[in-house]
Amino acid sequence: MLKQLLLVGTGGFVGSILRYAVGRALVGITWLSLPWGTLAVNVAGCFLIGILSGLPTPLSAHARLVLITGLCGGFTTFSTFMNENLTLANGSQMLTALLYTAASLLLGAIAVWGGYALAR
Repeated sequence: MLKQLLLVGTGGFVGSILRYAVGRALVGITWLSLPWGTLAVNVAGCFLIGILSGLPTPLSAHARLVLITGLCGGFTTFSTFMNENLTLANGSQMLTALLYTAASLLLGAIAVWGGYALAR
């Protein structure tokens, strides 16, 4: 178990640093007042997790821990969320994927609002 934790932690360390670096690099972009750093890491993370999950030869268990769980998870959890939706949809569970998406967005928005309101 310690080995798996270290593999995830190593990937997460790199992913978190990359997330910070991309965010800092894009902080000056103000067009449409969008959070460009977050958008960039979410899209890039989705692209990367798509590549890693779709490789013709599956990754080893250790490589999955470092690259998918650690690196992509540290870079953005949105990529994991989207990959889980794709897995559900590919498994003929489209309704479950849609419910998962709706619940994540709705409950996430309520949780952010609730946490914000509680903190004030």
